[in-house]
Amino acid sequence: MDIKKILLAGSAVTAMVLATSCSSDKSSEPDPSDPTLSSSSENGTIPGSSGDVPVTGSSSSDGNSTPVPGVSSSSVVDESVTQMAITEIMYNADDGSALEWVEVTIQSGPDIASMLASGMRLDGALSFTFPNEPLKKGEYIVVTNDKALFMQTYPDFQGKLYGPWDNDPKTGAVAKLSNEGDVIDVKLTGEGDVSCSYSMEPPWPSLANGKGRTLVYKGGNAAQATSWGASKIMNGNPGVGNDEWLTTSNIRLNEIMPTGTGVDAWVELYNAGSADVDVSGWIFESKIRKEKLTIKAGTVPAKGYLVLNATTDFVNSDGEPTELIVSDIGGSYYLYGATEGDESSLLLPSSKLSSGVVDLSDGSTAQGALVAATPGEPNSTLYIGSLVITEINYHPNEDDLNDAEFLELKNVSEVAITPYEKLTSGNRGWKIEGINFEFSATDVIPAGGLVVLFPDSLKAAYGEEGMRKRYAIDASVLISFYSGKLSNRGEMIAVKKPYFFQNDVSNPLNSQWYYDWSDATLYSDNWSGNGIDYKRADGFGYSLQRKDFTTMGYEAAAWTVDKPTPGK
Repeated sequence: MDIKKILLAGSAVTAMVLATSCSSDKSSEPDPSDPTLSSSSENGTIPGSSGDVPVTGSSSSDGNSTPVPGVSSSSVVDESVTQMAITEIMYNADDGSALEWVEVTIQSGPDIASMLASGMRLDGALSFTFPNEPLKKGEYIVVTNDKALFMQTYPDFQGKLYGPWDNDPKTGAVAKLSNEGDVIDVKLTGEGDVSCSYSMEPPWPSLANGKGRTLVYKGGNAAQATSWGASKIMNGNPGVGNDEWLTTSNIRLNEIMPTGTGVDAWVELYNAGSADVDVSGWIFESKIRKEKLTIKAGTVPAKGYLVLNATTDFVNSDGEPTELIVSDIGGSYYLYGATEGDESSLLLPSSKLSSGVVDLSDGSTAQGALVAATPGEPNSTLYIGSLVITEINYHPNEDDLNDAEFLELKNVSEVAITPYEKLTSGNRGWKIEGINFEFSATDVIPAGGLVVLFPDSLKAAYGEEGMRKRYAIDASVLISFYSGKLSNRGEMIAVKKPYFFQNDVSNPLNSQWYYDWSDATLYSDNWSGNGIDYKRADGFGYSLQRKDFTTMGYEAAAWTVDKPTPGK
């Protein structure tokens, strides 16, 4: 029996707060007053807390560990159902090691008598089916790509170790976690499924990307970087819960203006704390230029801003004045404080606009190009492009054979879009990150026109014409198919326009495309408020439908819930 449908029918469902990704679909995000949680709000401290709280913190820096993941006292959790969690990830070990591993535990609910019988498995970026063995609450088990290499790295490990995970069907070899980032799912028959994200790009901790640290889950929405920290212990601490992570300060890399826009480039820092912070000697890094410069001098006032001029406020490693060049093709930028792990970062899209951090109503943040540059002031809203996300049917009703997963986009401009760029540096289609989709050179989206994207499985079963007939989709609507899958828990979906291709002749592996972001959302089955029952979109025959196109679709308030209308 589907317990979610029972709860939906009852009044108790309105009080239930469900957490996304590594926190399961029946638990909530930790209480925002918990000082172990991240908040990079420009208002300073974490809502509900007293005094200053670092932008990110250590789970047990004072010797007191925090259960992982935390649960709000106001949430309703069904303790009769086992809920899973991923608590630590090693996706890119140091010293060229090929070792990768994932730590899994029971977050809440009963023990599992047989992982095999319960259908427990890993899915998404990798796949693995657990054996016919029990798993008790409080146990932390590890799944790796190479058990022998794992034991060489952790000779004192005494926990349960499984692996290797399954072969990649494309290569025939043991699957590898992409260093760029991906989604890892724990599947469990019943209501305990969870999804977990990771990435090498800002604002994710750089020390977990080949520098000897793991990603440690801190609590909250694990599709967001603020829910993760770099492990305090080198190589992490597999098989042990409540791990510590490296603490960061209240200083945030808040906005960056690129060079070549008619004004000097500049970098803005924001201080979320109640005390001034001297950032003299802090390091600013441009990954795309492979350049590290030092801030000559400066203090960021409490709850205030410091704007650094690119031509006057930086010096090189020899102490010589050096201009900071910020390219409009984008890239990763980092600010490093005085202690290891104290970092803030921005992933700039390809744009001549300034880019920065925007605070969201749930206490998390989003990054992107901004509508207007605001040096020394709170940031403006995120810029939105011409092709936007309008409908997401991420979790169809499994009892309705006519209900299918899909993603709908709209051209909100007054001209037709050919979502395929022919650039001097190369040709490539616009891509939809999150579902592994790229437009072809023949695709055309008319002004005001729609695109409906379905999973590849439906293409094999029905084809384009079959799906068009099934949902009475007009011939003017472009239909295509994607190879990925929308997470039932929530994930980042982004529409990206190719802007530039950089070819690294010395190391082809470093060659990459840079993109201008047109729209993005991080949808969640934990969305609530705004007078809307968002839970209806989580397997009950309803979809998320866009109602606000003034900025990117990160806010729950930008969406409503209604019966699916693909191509309408």
